[in-house]
Parts: sequence; structure tokens; C-alpha cells
Amino acid sequence: MKKEKKKVYIYTRVSTTLQIDGYSLEAQKAKMKAYSDFNDYEVVGEYEDAGKSGKSIEGRVAFTQMMDDIKSGKDGVSFVLVYKLSRFARNAADVLSSLQIMQDFGVNLVCVEDGIDSSKDAGKLMISILSAVSEIERENIRIQSMEGRLQKAREGKWNGGFAPYGYQLVDGELKINEDEAFAIRVIFDKYVNTTMGANSIARYLDNQGIKKIPRQNGKNPLFSASLITRIIKNPVYNGKIAYGRRRTEKKHGTRNEYQLVEQDDYLVADGIHKAIISDEIWEAAQIKITSQAKKYEYLHKPRGTTTHLLSGLIKCPICGVGLLGNKSVKYKKDGTKYKDFFYYGCKHRKKVRGHKCTFNKQIRKEILDGAVVEVITKLVSNPKFARLMQEKINMKVDTRNIDNEIENYENELRKSNLLKSKILEDLDKLDVEDKYYSRIKEDFENRLYKAYDKIEVIERSLIDSKAKRRNIEAEKLTGDNIYKILIYFDKLYELMNDEERRKLMEVLIEEIEIYQEKQPNGQWLKSITFKLPIIEEDTLIGLDNGHHVETVALLTKLNK
Repeated sequence: MKKEKKKVYIYTRVSTTLQIDGYSLEAQKAKMKAYSDFNDYEVVGEYEDAGKSGKSIEGRVAFTQMMDDIKSGKDGVSFVLVYKLSRFARNAADVLSSLQIMQDFGVNLVCVEDGIDSSKDAGKLMISILSAVSEIERENIRIQSMEGRLQKAREGKWNGGFAPYGYQLVDGELKINEDEAFAIRVIFDKYVNTTMGANSIARYLDNQGIKKIPRQNGKNPLFSASLITRIIKNPVYNGKIAYGRRRTEKKHGTRNEYQLVEQDDYLVADGIHKAIISDEIWEAAQIKITSQAKKYEYLHKPRGTTTHLLSGLIKCPICGVGLLGNKSVKYKKDGTKYKDFFYYGCKHRKKVRGHKCTFNKQIRKEILDGAVVEVITKLVSNPKFARLMQEKINMKVDTRNIDNEIENYENELRKSNLLKSKILEDLDKLDVEDKYYSRIKEDFENRLYKAYDKIEVIERSLIDSKAKRRNIEAEKLTGDNIYKILIYFDKLYELMNDEERRKLMEVLIEEIEIYQEKQPNGQWLKSITFKLPIIEEDTLIGLDNGHHVETVALLTKLNK
């Protein structure tokens, strides 16, 4: 009786960089079919992943299908044949987990070139060892590849991939594409020379009919705000090559999931390509984007929500936390809604970490809001107030320290650039016939890299210092605007909506103190502490009900 042949699957894989030296799909298939013929195996299925990396089994459609077929037992196979273990997978965990699943269904792995059969006693041990070696080799290849790209970046060369918008690749080098560069210049011009941000510039370009020219890596004709931000931050437009701005990192808690993460520390070198944006415009853009780096939280309020003017600003007289706005609904005896009441209350009435606040008063919103507005109105109606505010507007801001810091960085940068130029000049003068030429050249290159590193640190420090100066000046302008608003507070307040009034209070007031108990005249308000130096000394403001409220100016905030 003729013996039944063992059935096998053949699995082949190549990455885009390994289609040579016997690793091609056809070469792998030929080896495995010859092995099958020699061992009298019957090939009942062929699975092929072309252009797929071995770092993970995810994304390999044919591999996944093969594993599903093994689990279903549809062909009754005994083996999966692969050319080498590295063709099966380069990740040790993937190799062992996939092999375990196969063996659970009675299927073993044969690596033809490696001479490994997992059905043999030592086979699985060898697979475990070689898969770990394969993973190490993959990591070494990645590191060597990164080093090569890093060196290329140091030489100012483009590292591959699509050219950034505004440029085109000609023989591997970046060349300005004037059709696209026009939009890049407009973006930087509007960002630096106007108050426009990325969103405003995106709308401006769309309104002006300035569209993004479709290309392989982007078909959308509109400039999005996120793209504009990336353009403004990209040193390539200033004639630089940046390497390592984003790094692929494994997601925490996953095996094979990766994400791009922005890096604070990366290489920036002078590129061999021409800049679209001048040094002056580039630096101004970086100063602006650094000074505006604070992230603002967008609060979406549902329609009909009441704005509590002083929520968080009023301090609980017992525990000191900010009182929050609340709503209470009153009903008639028949159960129908009568009216909404809004009030301020302390949220620490419930136990927090074992402590409980005993302040259980609910103070009507209109009472406290009205008292605070009355205090400010009385304050600004003082005959001396307008003159005092005008003096503060005309006051010069002291930037001498930061100006000295900027000057020192500029001097350091000038010296470092001179040193870099001198090293380059000496490097060009080296005699290639000198027997120590290679060593001397290496010494010069090491000095040059250190010079570039130092220049990069100084440039970043200079941008940070100029951003600080811009912030100081911006704070002065903000203060001036608040003083101007205060001069005309009684007129402007009536014109503001609830959100604008709330923001004004946040900028203007540090904190509001209230009494533990309502006063005989019905007043809760005890004192207001202002953020800005509005008055030179503590002042008592008389209210219409005969009550006095103390207003306190925090003079220490003048030079913050």
C-alpha cells in the first residue's frame, strides 16, 4: 500500500531591502520545493508576503491567512516550510507565540536553510535561540541605518522620502520649487508681520485662492492649520537639515504598536540646499511660536448655561478653596417649575481625605456679582484714578537683564560661527599626501561637530531669551490694555457679554474674601485683592448700603 504523503505549506517573505542575495521570493520557493520533493512532501498551499518587514507579524496578510488555515485544519498539513527563520519573523516573541499556536494544532516549523525542524528534540530550542539572535540583528541593522542617516544629515544632505512642500528632489538633492515656494513665503510673512495665527493664515490662503499643489504625499488642495504650524517649525525652509525631530517609539503596554513622538533634542545642521526663508524671518517666527507655546484649554459651554462671574475667585472663609457656581431649581406646590436660582457654594462640604468643610452657606449670585462690580465702579470713578492709570500705561518696562542675556548669546554665537568657519578653512587646506591626513581630518571633523553642537545650543538659548523678552513686552501691553479698560470700566462693562466679563474678572482679580456670616446690612463681601498694582495702598470703598469693602493692590506683581 502506497504511503500517504505529508502535506505542507510554503511561506515566503521579503522586505523591500532584501530582494537580493538569494532572498528573492522565487529563490526561496525554489529551495523549499526542492526540499519538499527530496522528502516526498506534498505542497498544498503557498503563502507570500512581499515587501513586508519582519519586525512584526502585524500587517502581514498572507501570514495571518496561513495561521487561520492551520487553525481550521482545512488541509491537514504537518509542516510549514520557510527558507530561513528570519523569513518567518525577526521578533522573538512573535516566533515563539506563532510556533506554539501551530504546534497546538499539530503543525511544526521547518527552516530549510538553517536545518531546523521544530518536531525534533532540539528544534524548538534552536528556534528560540536563533529568533533572539535574529531580533538582535534587526536592531543592529536599525542602529546602523540611523547612524548612516545621522551622518548624512550632518553633511547637510536630504535623508530621503518626499521633498517638503516648496522643494523638489533633483538627483537626490533639494531644489526650490518656485510654484510651491510662493505659498511658503506668504505663510512666514503673515505669521511674522501680522497678528495672524495658523488658523487665520489657513483662512487667508483659502480666501486669496492660494491652494496647495497636489503631489504624491498630499492631494488636499487646502493648507490646514496643522500643516502651517509644521511648516513654520521646519528648519528646512531656513536652509537647515534637521534629523531626529520625531522618533518612532513603542506604545507603552503594547508589543508591536508604535507611534511618532516629537523630540526636544535633535540635530540641526546647515543644509547644502538653498533657503526659502531668510535668517531674520525664520528667527522672528521661532520667537513668536515659542512665546505663544502656552496651550489654552477650549471650554465648550452648552447653550443656555449660565456664566458664573466670580466662580473660583471667591474664597471659602473656612477652608480657603474657591467657591463654585451652582444652580437650584424651585418648584411650586403643584410640582411645576417656578424659577432657577444661581448661587456660590463650597464644594468641600463632603469629606475629602478625611476632612469636611463646615461652610454650608449658599450665597445668591446676583448679590456677590453686584457688590464686586459696584466696588470696581466706585474705584474707577475716583478723580485720581484716571491719572494714576495713565501714569502706569506710560511706565517703561525694565528689560535690561534680558537684553544683556540676548547680547551675550549673540556674541557667543558670533564667536562660535567664526570658529566653525576657521575649522572649515583649515580642513580645506589639509594635504592629502600627508601620512597623518586621515587622523588629522578626523580630528578636525570631531571639532567641527562639537562646534555645530555648541552653535545649536546657543541658537536655541537665543530664541528662548528673545521669546522671554517678547513675553515681558506682551505682559506690559496686556497690563496697559487692562488699565485702559479700567479707565472706561463703567461704560465698557455694560457692552460686554457674560464670557467677556468673566475673563476680565480673571485677569483683574486675585481673590475675593467674604464673611462667614451675612452682615446686618445684608452684605457678604469683605475684601477684593487685585492682581495688577491698581492702587498704591489699601483703600476702603463705600458701597451704597453704607458697607465698606477693602480693596488691596498686590504691588509685588508689578515686576513679575
